[in-house]
Amino acid sequence: MIAWLLALPVLLGGFAATRLLLRRRGRAAVRVLVAANAVLFVLGLVALTVLAAIGPGAAQASTVTAQAAADGDTWAALLGAAIAVAGSSLGAAVAVAYTGAAALAAMSERPELFGRSMVIVGLAEGIAIYGLIIAIILIGQA
Repeated sequence: MIAWLLALPVLLGGFAATRLLLRRRGRAAVRVLVAANAVLFVLGLVALTVLAAIGPGAAQASTVTAQAAADGDTWAALLGAAIAVAGSSLGAAVAVAYTGAAALAAMSERPELFGRSMVIVGLAEGIAIYGLIIAIILIGQA
């Protein structure tokens, strides 16, 4: 968890630098970014290959207590719950934005469509509720 907090300023700086680079350089910046992504991809594959070659024996060399293993499961479940809520909320926001705009356009021409259009917008909002239910299930099992 601390690694993510330490990496967050680096990620934000990278995003800001990428935006400035794309704004000022155009096509040359896209080439630089594609090359950087290719290098990072190759480095990731090398790291994955080295870790796979070491095998599971090296990973189990250090002793881990039962409490530390339980804490690892807990944070993973909480992270999964957060991802479920965030993803479903973003999906619902996009769905409500499009269906709400279409519903308003339809109601401006035919006001009697209010009930039908609100049902469709409500169905789009149901996506967020599904994510919340999944989060509650994950937190309950953590």
